[in-house]
Amino acid sequence: MSPLYLLCSSVLFLFFVLVPCLKIVVSKVLGIGIILGSVLVKLPQIIKLMGAKSAEGLSFNSVLLELLAITGTMVYSMSNKFPFSAWGEALFLMLQTVTIGFLIQHYGRRTSIGLSFLVIYFSLLGVLLSPVTPMSVVTTMQASNMPAIIIGRLIQAAANFRNGHTGQLSAISVFLLCAGSLARIFTSLQETGDSLMALTYVISSTCNSIIALQVLYYWNSSPEHKKKKKSE
Repeated sequence: MSPLYLLCSSVLFLFFVLVPCLKIVVSKVLGIGIILGSVLVKLPQIIKLMGAKSAEGLSFNSVLLELLAITGTMVYSMSNKFPFSAWGEALFLMLQTVTIGFLIQHYGRRTSIGLSFLVIYFSLLGVLLSPVTPMSVVTTMQASNMPAIIIGRLIQAAANFRNGHTGQLSAISVFLLCAGSLARIFTSLQETGDSLMALTYVISSTCNSIIALQVLYYWNSSPEHKKKKKSE
């Protein structure tokens, strides 16, 4: 057996066997890592809100649209029986985003609206996850994620620009969300093969990057700093 034949055989073996296996392993590790990270990804934002007892700079409409996108992904993935490693972070992000939505209302002295928001959201979620909801509605929800993400992020970006600061927006949460959505482009293609999900994460990554750039741009700006400048 010639050395050239052995070399070619080894190259083919690496290309057709090891590379696909490596992609699966990397995808699984990334997926599990994203899920573990998602448990804490918005915790800095929640802690920052509770510490400041203020939701200044955060848009409730942006949170609602983000929640719509997260819920769409979660319901779509569960309905299609995708592996938990491909979408699991949506569950934890949903719980944290709902909490942030309530806190925005609570610190805006609208606690009753915040409680109504929780009741209405979880009632709708129960209906969406039940057999009553047809698959066509679930697919439409997932497709609507893209405009929801774009509009939601643009609302937050516009609020940041208008205020001249990012208020109580947590830099840690923003950067973690950006990194997670970028990694999800690869894992969704690898684990689900669903182009709709992959495209959703491409849009999400782009929009999250805009907010991340704003956080960096307004790094030294804050509501207190703006008030101080005005008083001078």
